[in-house]
Amino acid sequence: MKAKITLLTLLFIGLNFSFAQQDEECMTKLSIFHEYVKAKNYDAAYEPWMAVRNKCPKFNNAIYIDGEKILEYKAENSTGADKEAFLNDLVKLWQERAEHFPSKTPKGEYAAKACQLMYNNKEVMHKSTEELYDCFDAAYKLDKDTFTNPKSLYTYFSLMVDLFDKKLKTDAELFNKYDDVAEKVEDEVKNYSEKLNKLISKEEAGTALTKKEGRYKKFYESYLKAYDQISTGIDRKLGDRANCENLIPLYTRDFEENKTNALWLQRAAGKMSEKECTDDPLFFDLVNAYHKISPSANSAYYLGILKDKEGKNKEAIEFYEQAISLETDDFKKSKLYYRIATKLRKRGSYGSARNYYRKALALNPSNGRPYLAIAGMYASSANNCGDTTFNKRAVYWLAADEARKAARVDPTLSKAAGQSVANYLAKAPSKADIFNCACSGQVIKIGCWIGLSVTVP
Repeated sequence: MKAKITLLTLLFIGLNFSFAQQDEECMTKLSIFHEYVKAKNYDAAYEPWMAVRNKCPKFNNAIYIDGEKILEYKAENSTGADKEAFLNDLVKLWQERAEHFPSKTPKGEYAAKACQLMYNNKEVMHKSTEELYDCFDAAYKLDKDTFTNPKSLYTYFSLMVDLFDKKLKTDAELFNKYDDVAEKVEDEVKNYSEKLNKLISKEEAGTALTKKEGRYKKFYESYLKAYDQISTGIDRKLGDRANCENLIPLYTRDFEENKTNALWLQRAAGKMSEKECTDDPLFFDLVNAYHKISPSANSAYYLGILKDKEGKNKEAIEFYEQAISLETDDFKKSKLYYRIATKLRKRGSYGSARNYYRKALALNPSNGRPYLAIAGMYASSANNCGDTTFNKRAVYWLAADEARKAARVDPTLSKAAGQSVANYLAKAPSKADIFNCACSGQVIKIGCWIGLSVTVP
């Protein structure tokens, strides 16, 4: 028995010594290839990196972080079969990373990265549109929460449109996938908007951001810009494929089968509202069926649209207010305030519209669109709200101030807001006008629904 214990002890010590030797060797080579990578000498890094990758795949996540850079370089500087081999090995590397470092490898993110790599190199890697779509679809279904890359979301939907145009996907599949991607984009916009709102609120309160907060602010803004571009891109890609002529027959055909499916009804009513198909009787059927089985902020809002169509403005507002009271999410509630304000603005009820726009801003201060809308209402009211030619033109200073606010808080509107500011200032009194009236520094009261004052520069 004692001999057996001694033998086991020696065996255990031998194994530990072997692992220690292996660790030492891997540590040495890891240090070598990491220094080469830092110096961007990827060719020299390749051999020691491969040795560690094959011998100690669980040794350190640097194997996969540096390996990605090495293989990207090798692929970029190769052609033909060699390039294809390096690209395929990069996909394999991400799979190995998921196997050995699962907690550091979000499934959806890395699956989508692999699909995007194949898409970007589809000729070299011999991938068809169907194969690429299936790859993205599998990644999305694998882990939707971490499938967040804006470019990959756009590619995913773009491939669906390509298959639809080849008649390999149905119109129902196309519209469902549009809703999937659009809702995912909105979720990400909400995520980054809420983070950005905290920083904007801090700045608006007069407190300077720390360096770290400043970096985070730029990071959030960059993602919001990307998602704004993607949102515009998928709408443009969908184009006329989702016009009323296509939507109404589709939803009419499928209504009976889905009249107790709340998600289907919500999406159908939403799409018809977005595409201005609300005059068709089908919209009435969709909204009422939706509200009956799932009373919600969305269904109440759509009922408000119906009352608007009937010219029952007071009842419409009651439904809109009901929609707001039913909504518990501040980001979504802000969107409702914005939509209602826009309807009131189009109706010419500027004072009420401004109140709703301000409520939207209170809940989502990083959305600059309400500021631009208010600026536009001020500008269009200049002739009605000033008592002299100078005072009428002074209203444009108020409009410019609102547009500046939009540029300050919303990274997606900086260019458009800047153009609006320049346009309004061009219509405001000039320096010569101010000199001639000798009124610099005076306060002008703007009447009618605006009810504000502006100081002459």
